[in-house]
Amino acid sequence: MAGKLYLCATPIGNLDDITYRVLETLKSVDLIAAEDTRNSIKLLNHFDIHVPMTSYHEFNKIDKAKYLVNQMLDGTNIALITDAGTPGISDPGEELVRFCYEAGIEVTSLPGPAACITALTLSGLSTRRFCFEGFLPTDKKERQVVLERLKKETRTTVFYEAPHRLLKTLPLLIEAAGEDRKVSVCREITKRHETVFRATLGEAYAYYQANEPKGEIVLVLDGVSQKKLDEEQQQSWESMSIEDHMALYMSQGLQKKEAMKRVAADRGVTKRDIYQYLVDVK
Repeated sequence: MAGKLYLCATPIGNLDDITYRVLETLKSVDLIAAEDTRNSIKLLNHFDIHVPMTSYHEFNKIDKAKYLVNQMLDGTNIALITDAGTPGISDPGEELVRFCYEAGIEVTSLPGPAACITALTLSGLSTRRFCFEGFLPTDKKERQVVLERLKKETRTTVFYEAPHRLLKTLPLLIEAAGEDRKVSVCREITKRHETVFRATLGEAYAYYQANEPKGEIVLVLDGVSQKKLDEEQQQSWESMSIEDHMALYMSQGLQKKEAMKRVAADRGVTKRDIYQYLVDVK
């Protein structure tokens, strides 16, 4: 009988945040796969857990995933833990889950701490609609694609960042979203020195230029308002001549009547207004 993979969420700071279910699972499995065994041994020792560990991290995620899958096919039950938080979120755990499903191995996730959700609820920004970006891509082209989306992103966006890169990331966000966009900089979440700095991007950049950022950081960025996007779009239509506006839609294959209807809607006027204008200019 095949074993099972348990995705076990571990504390992101305060060790009291671990769940009873995770503790019982970590004690009962045959093997624990950890992102950093040197870091995880501290957690296991704290809770008097003496199950064998093996490393599973970004640099061995493919070969090690194949090994772990073979172990589970032979009946081994394995718990996957990350350095902190929920496995599979901005870490190689997603690869192991994919390999397990491909091999027909059962996977279950034990809920618990997640820095992105904790920061979101702490941020004071809208939580109704949000997206998670994790760390900005290191590849320049990929990073630019992500940043470009922020210009029209109406949802709250959550980023992870290391303290030594914060002063490089904030200017990138300012360039993409504007210095007046609201942001909550959440540091040391659940720990003794937990702080939430709520400001604009410009204010946050100025503050951390004067105050060295320390501890793991989650940036929660406010979305742009739909009203602002609508106003900008309206302005762009009004800067275009009605003739060019009509030509835009007719080049897409629309008949003249339908094009007039679209132009009128874009400009907030009636179709008759557009018709009369086109008659008058002839």
